[in-house]
Amino acid sequence: MSITVLGANHRTAPLEVRERFAHTAGEVSQSLERVLAAGARGGVLLSTCNRTEFYLAEPDDAVPEAVWARLSERLGVGGGGGRSASEYGYIQRDRDAVRHLYRVSAGLDSMILGEAQIQGQVREAWDVSKAVAGPVLHRLFQSALLVGARVRSETGLATGAASAPSAAVAVAGKIFTQLAGRSALILGAGDIAELAATCLVSEGVRVTLVANRTYERAKAIAEELGARALTLDEAWDHFGDCDIVLSSTAAPHAVVTWDRVAPAIERRGGRPLCILDLAVPRDVEPAVAQLENVFLYDLDDLQAVAAHAAAERRNDIPAAERIVTEEVERFWGWYGGLAVVPVLREFRDRMEAVRAAELERTLRRLPHLRPEDRDQIEYFSQALLNKFLHQPTVALKEAARAGRGYGLLDALKRLFGLERRDGT
Repeated sequence: MSITVLGANHRTAPLEVRERFAHTAGEVSQSLERVLAAGARGGVLLSTCNRTEFYLAEPDDAVPEAVWARLSERLGVGGGGGRSASEYGYIQRDRDAVRHLYRVSAGLDSMILGEAQIQGQVREAWDVSKAVAGPVLHRLFQSALLVGARVRSETGLATGAASAPSAAVAVAGKIFTQLAGRSALILGAGDIAELAATCLVSEGVRVTLVANRTYERAKAIAEELGARALTLDEAWDHFGDCDIVLSSTAAPHAVVTWDRVAPAIERRGGRPLCILDLAVPRDVEPAVAQLENVFLYDLDDLQAVAAHAAAERRNDIPAAERIVTEEVERFWGWYGGLAVVPVLREFRDRMEAVRAAELERTLRRLPHLRPEDRDQIEYFSQALLNKFLHQPTVALKEAARAGRGYGLLDALKRLFGLERRDGT
């Protein structure tokens, strides 16, 4: 039995690589199917703007290669500079994999310390992958959500600018002397775009326009904000009027291009325009930043803001890490018990078979014994076997509860040849 996580995140891969690794909800099933076919009993794919991670239950040796091959395909020809996806990635197993997911859910492994959105993204990944997750990963992701909730309720880790949208608003505040009274155009109508718009409004920004590929969705968000709804094709001319553009669409490629917005921006007469690109893949073509007085920020640019906000919350890290450690031990005790029960049963069955065979061989050599004497010998052999099995059984169960059962299980299987029967 084993749990493995393979993937890449903002610490190991640059944005241009992460945006190629990123999966939409509709792409998750196909990638998991490919990886699970290589030999794993369950899988969950967590893919956000900052990480793409495969959580796998009992993967065979061929599975890591299948993961890296799948991600390498997404890099495309020249997309990763000829590098394999594995060069951007990491592998963690068993207790380390559990700790990794718990830290992710708690916001301890985010680009922005304490990021609030990640817990919802963990839940969404679990929901999308439920059909193939399997019982172990079901339990793991359920417990990860509880860990995230505990950290947020028992510590101050999520206070302040603990999300990409709130950090983006802080960046906009550095461009303008005052945000109150500024006007904003929102591109996209998903959860991130809506949250970002709410953050802007809380700072006194007037969200005047909401544009989306689907007009009905744009209209729903616009009505909540007192704004006007547009389609994306209608939005480009308005780059000449607003102060802030915040973009978070689900487009597979850049939608804000030089050709589309340069004419409108040139009419601004040099007035600053802050463009905040929260999308992965990026919504805004990098060349747009070369236009006069355009200040373009993408997700990686938010690291400086995140570092400042994180400094205020670092005192809460030890308390959050203690919660993670406590919950890892709790989960590992449960998980270790899953392995102990069948191995102990196999161990006892194997020893019982040896006892019964030896007893039968002995009794054949003693045909003169009375039935009651034969019963006494059988009782003695059973009692002796139980005495021999008692301490190993107690030790294994105690080690499993403490999360240390795997070493003893491995030794037991090797010493008594159990691995030859269960195939491990």
